[in-house]
Amino acid sequence: MTQIQFKDEYPIFTMTLAKNETSVKTLSNILEQLRSNIEAHPVATYIGLFNHYEHTSGLESGEVSPEIIDAQNILFCFGKELLVPEVLAVRPRSIGIAERKNDFVISFLKAPNPAANEAMTTWTESLRDQ
Repeated sequence: MTQIQFKDEYPIFTMTLAKNETSVKTLSNILEQLRSNIEAHPVATYIGLFNHYEHTSGLESGEVSPEIIDAQNILFCFGKELLVPEVLAVRPRSIGIAERKNDFVISFLKAPNPAANEAMTTWTESLRDQ
């Protein structure tokens, strides 16, 4: 997992997972494993899936890099506290998975909660075979 500043503004965690480094061979299988991790978590709640590839490629002005085969987001929330209204700006959470010919690029925006970042990092890194 690498932490970078995307577009000089957004702190994200990202990991490139070569298809030969994992037994989870399809994007659908990755989504299933992440959903299982979310549902097993004592606080996280699964919300749904967003097919980003389908959405963007279906737009008249949509543009998708030819190297991207598929791209989806899994949506969930860690919200165990709602103490100020502004926290809604950083919820819910999402992990994005882009599939390319030989790898998957998995990324998520840094959460204000260190425990959420730790969980998402663990879930992502667990996709790589040991």
